[in-house]
Amino acid sequence: MDFSAQAISYSQTGYFTRIIADYLGEEPFLKDYYGHPGTMAGIGAAIRDREQFPTDRPLLTESLKDQYRVLPEKRKVNDNIEKLLLPQTFTVTTAHQPAIFTGNLYFVYKILHTIKLAQSLQAHFPDRHFVPVYYMGSEDADLDELGHVYLDREKLVWETKQSGAVGRMSTDGLDRIMDRIEGEFSGEPFGPSLVELLRNCYLQSSNIQEATFKLLHHLFGDYGLITFIPDEHRLKSVMRGIFRDDLTAHIPYRTVDPHIRALSERYPLQANPREINLFYLHEDIRERIEFREDHFHVVNTGIRFTPEAMEKELANHPERFSPNVILRGLYQETLLPNIAFVGGGGELAYWLELKSLFSHYRVPYPVLVMRNSFLLIRRNWKNKMDKAGLTSAEVFKPEEQLMEDFVRKNSNRQLTLDRQKEELQKFYQSLKAISASVDKTLEQHVSSLEAQALQKLDELEKKIVRAEKKNHEEARRKIHEIREALFPLGNLQERIENFIPWYAEYGNRFFELILQHSGSLEQEFVVLEEVG
Repeated sequence: MDFSAQAISYSQTGYFTRIIADYLGEEPFLKDYYGHPGTMAGIGAAIRDREQFPTDRPLLTESLKDQYRVLPEKRKVNDNIEKLLLPQTFTVTTAHQPAIFTGNLYFVYKILHTIKLAQSLQAHFPDRHFVPVYYMGSEDADLDELGHVYLDREKLVWETKQSGAVGRMSTDGLDRIMDRIEGEFSGEPFGPSLVELLRNCYLQSSNIQEATFKLLHHLFGDYGLITFIPDEHRLKSVMRGIFRDDLTAHIPYRTVDPHIRALSERYPLQANPREINLFYLHEDIRERIEFREDHFHVVNTGIRFTPEAMEKELANHPERFSPNVILRGLYQETLLPNIAFVGGGGELAYWLELKSLFSHYRVPYPVLVMRNSFLLIRRNWKNKMDKAGLTSAEVFKPEEQLMEDFVRKNSNRQLTLDRQKEELQKFYQSLKAISASVDKTLEQHVSSLEAQALQKLDELEKKIVRAEKKNHEEARRKIHEIREALFPLGNLQERIENFIPWYAEYGNRFFELILQHSGSLEQEFVVLEEVG
């Protein structure tokens, strides 16, 4: 499995938002919206901040030990859990919902980046310990997003009528997708063992949370990855005070709303706060809480509480309160001795909205690290790119732009009217001189005629290029074929494809390849091309 790597900037791909490009480019406007920069110096400052915060390490390790009792032991995981009791141990965290069969490729990229960053920090700060953590967002209720997987561009949907938190859903019904996976990949070198693992995890677990927990422990436990499940009574108890603030005084809303409004003057909003930023989570229900007519109402249900009853519910059952995107990060950073958060573009965009909330509650704000992204190009597609004259950086351009570049590069006909435009401008300059000698006010009229004429030439030039493109239909077909293969459904490969085909073919060598070429704080998009 031999691949060469080329790094390009995220902005160069055209697939990431302006706020991410500005954050990575250290845009001065954004400096008030995060704590420390994504550098080793920024990490050092985050460590110093974290050392002053009273993380409940005994609670954290006790919870983790209870969670891991159901799984076979892995030495590095056990060691990392024990190290979390030490004040010189810190976490590097990524978070994601438990999509079935891990969902899209970027899920495993996030985890491997987190592992790589923890390794790099260990080498840079040898007197500290760094533990990679996957924070499972198992309380998410978006089944439309989490309940499908793409295989060979076909969307396989989990047919289930369940509702509520996806992590709590039974795995019933996943056997149909599992049969499809087995039929398609059993012939690959690592297919049978992968199929057996997936069957064991998904068809012999009580719910999606447990299945995901088992799978990630098997795949990444030897790297020391800790999977952390925050959906638990003891852990939610830590947040009672903040949850009460949210329910009664709406402090989180009042704190972040001005901050977000100022940010929205430059960038589209990623997350909007509500007066109450909690869901009610119980059995198969996860619905928003609203206060109206002197009662707390659970939306889309008949459940309601008086203020006194809600206070009692919070005191007795904090696990029934599920934070939304505004409070989730605060919950995470309250529980973990965390110094860096590895997230995608959308995640970092909403984290930038939350700095004032962390400041208000005096919880250390982590260094935000843009997760690694990859485009994997197999040898056959690399050969086709070479024949079409496409480089790794160029292939990110829209298909029509690639076609226009090809035509301009390979046509033996004149496709530009630059000389004609220059002659036209000279002609109108002479007209201006003639007109101005008679009446100065005519000069502006001539300038208007010049602009119209140049616009007509631009339109003609585009028509010439379009006409020439029709003479290169074979090139168009090949470019379309390449783009369709590397950018399935018009999106980045990592946002559609799943790890299963790659792992079935290469086994753990696939993860080693990604880990090898993962940056730590470089924060660049990496193109991996198969060679040999």
